[in-house]
Amino acid sequence: MSNAPSSIPRLLSTLTLTASLAVSAAGAAVAQDDGEIPAEPISLTVGLGYIPSVQFAQFYLADAVGYYEEAGLDVTFENKIDPELITLLARGAVDIGMADGTSVIPAVSAGIPVRYGATIYGRDPNVVFSLGETGIEEPEDLAGARIGIPGRYGSSWVALQALLASAGLSPDDAEITTYPDFGQAVAVEAGQVDAATGFATNEPVQLDLRGQDVNVLRVADVAPLPGPGLVVGVETLENKGEALAAFTAATIRAMEEIAADPQVGLDATFLRVPELAGDPETQLAILEATIDSWIGEYAAEHGMGAVDRAAWESGLEIMRSLPDFTVADELTVEDLVTDALGV
Repeated sequence: MSNAPSSIPRLLSTLTLTASLAVSAAGAAVAQDDGEIPAEPISLTVGLGYIPSVQFAQFYLADAVGYYEEAGLDVTFENKIDPELITLLARGAVDIGMADGTSVIPAVSAGIPVRYGATIYGRDPNVVFSLGETGIEEPEDLAGARIGIPGRYGSSWVALQALLASAGLSPDDAEITTYPDFGQAVAVEAGQVDAATGFATNEPVQLDLRGQDVNVLRVADVAPLPGPGLVVGVETLENKGEALAAFTAATIRAMEEIAADPQVGLDATFLRVPELAGDPETQLAILEATIDSWIGEYAAEHGMGAVDRAAWESGLEIMRSLPDFTVADELTVEDLVTDALGV
């Protein structure tokens, strides 16, 4: 039974109080610094993932408690698939968005003007998962396996190839089946495939909650790749740099608060996406897995948002070795990332 009707008033009360405290604190800070919040807020269109999700709780929280507003921003969220988002960012149709690092590399190599400015996932969440009964426990166990994937594109395709390569395999050594509707988890559970690509924050969590014994091969353990983060178009960065940096700071502030108390992220998500409140156990499990992926070793040492250039160097090297991707030899990490977002 959904608990949304009874929980929403409590969530509203909690977030209203938090917002009041945040605005009061902001006012004191502005007075101390003799700064002024612009009379007219700066509008930002923010691209998130394919569908609204608790995995975007930090954005929902920063908006709900007024962190964006106090930074002088008027934020609008749009949900887009990653390939579409990169194009929209380059054109300036979306100001900033969460996109895969492995999408930025081929895009910039092809002359598409985007830059990666802040890390959201300090540990790349891409995985290959299977039911325990398959015995797939190491990358080499994927030889001859039936593997489900949304398509031969994007971070899942990069991650699968990198995982296979770590065991001296290629996609030709497995049977690849595409699921354009992202139904590969159902296919794993039904035995239609032996394994599938997914995210540590999604399919394995849900299968585990349904009582399934799940094996997970985390790609980051054998092939370090840059995780999803905040990406901007070059021209937008030139025109709205201060606003984008303020947005980034507010988002990271919300991430830190959710990491300390996941319930505030859950509450903000239920306010933004009420239909998710019907299954709080699942949503909390997904959020906890998401927080775990935010905090990689580099983020633990340097803070959330910090860009691990070594991971980007590794990503460049890995993607240059993959036959399905063309990455210019002269491309460097400095062509891909920017410090302009302030992290």
